[in-house]
Amino acid sequence: MQKQYLEDFKTYLSFEKNYSEHTVKGYASDILSFLIWLNADCLNVDINKLREYQHFIQRFNYKKTTILRKIASIRGFYKYLYKERYIDSNPADSLIAPKRGKSLPKFLTDDEMERILDNVDISTPAGFRNKAILELLWATGMRVSELSGLNFGDLELDNNEIKVFGKGAKERIVLVSNRAKKYLEQYINTARPLVIGVNGIKTDKGDSSPVFINNTGYRLQTKTIRNVINQVVKKIQLPKHVTPHMFRHSFATRLIENGADLRVVQELLGHASISNTQIYTHISTQHLKDVYNNTHPHA
Repeated sequence: MQKQYLEDFKTYLSFEKNYSEHTVKGYASDILSFLIWLNADCLNVDINKLREYQHFIQRFNYKKTTILRKIASIRGFYKYLYKERYIDSNPADSLIAPKRGKSLPKFLTDDEMERILDNVDISTPAGFRNKAILELLWATGMRVSELSGLNFGDLELDNNEIKVFGKGAKERIVLVSNRAKKYLEQYINTARPLVIGVNGIKTDKGDSSPVFINNTGYRLQTKTIRNVINQVVKKIQLPKHVTPHMFRHSFATRLIENGADLRVVQELLGHASISNTQIYTHISTQHLKDVYNNTHPHA
């Protein structure tokens, strides 16, 4: 029955909560570890047992974010069991996780961003594809998974708009700069048909066809995009570990610094809560302090 509860919980996360496959796997792994440790009926658990497990996992050298996720998984699991009336009360209601330490997202300066974009090798069709990808990440602030998942039916380039599906399959519209639009259209019309290196493979532009493809005609995966960024960063010897998400952080930071309304940035990023967007105001303030301290003679 323990296994069945876990399988049902995974189905609930996937189809009712619309969590990503990655998130579902993480939650399932956490609950499996908990059930193995428990070695008893998970329905006959009280808050003291859950606190005992919390103390148990804190003995290991887990990052705080890992512990927070494990506790969130347990809270979600017992919330589900209570919702489905497997249990009469939720023992995890009063399970308190350690406070998350606040850390500001890392971002790239305008100069660093332009150095990356200017050093993408566009001498091959795949290289031109990569150029279009990085320009699009910087221009829209979309997640790398959202970009990988783009289909032709999502493009409204006449209006400089793209429809993306974010976390929880939530739909939103992102805006595309003319510069990114130019590279994207050139990729679609010229480079994309040449990306495929295997003869006899045809690619169409139907609404459900992926925009970005690999050399076998299949959808380009996020790992490839990360590798592209790593290669460029290594080439220019930029002393930073750059991820696709840093493009998103840089996009949001630049909008805030230039006076964009917080609600507009929230909508463009697809944040469910304004509190997730407010962190970029802290980044902007810190940037102002750094500039002041480095430039004012009496700072």
